Amino acid sequence: MAEVFRAFAHDLAAGRRSWDVETARFIAGQFDELASEWDATRATGRDDPLRDALDRGGPFPGGTCLELGSGTGLFTPLLGTVFPRVISVDLAEQMLHRAAGRSPVRVRADASALPAADARVAVIAAIDMLLFPAEVVRVLAPDGVLLWINQLGEDGPLYLPADDVAAALPGQWQAVEADAGWGTWAVLRRRTL
Repeated sequence: MAEVFRAFAHDLAAGRRSWDVETARFIAGQFDELASEWDATRATGRDDPLRDALDRGGPFPGGTCLELGSGTGLFTPLLGTVFPRVISVDLAEQMLHRAAGRSPVRVRADASALPAADARVAVIAAIDMLLFPAEVVRVLAPDGVLLWINQLGEDGPLYLPADDVAAALPGQWQAVEADAGWGTWAVLRRRTL
């Protein structure tokens, strides 16, 4: 099953697969069903990649961090130690409901059409998340960065290496990537001429 999800993630990022309302509804429903037991049975609890990215991947611009695919908010408090404002965004209503104690600002939204103004977001944190390249580029400020975290590295169901992420993003991007614990992280920035 992980291979099927990885293939889907690669195809979606590369534009070979489309994202539609039916797919979004299906994915939201799957995660809504898993929400009540997510922390106990599905969450990896492996924050080494995110911690290492926050420690060594900077400097980061000041401003709002959008945490895409925030789920039950397991990583929101850690993001909050670095960024002054973290907005947790998830497609699954029940995941956001479970995040209430961890994520003070939660928004139910589809990451393919974020409710954010153009070029206003300082950081997007995507932890084991599908990549919507055009939308990431649209909302990131000119000096904004994408934190791309794969908690389980190449074994993760949504794993995309940093080179594939950079190639999928419109424009020219540079990535710093590292292994940490079981996973990998990358910080991607627009190339400056």
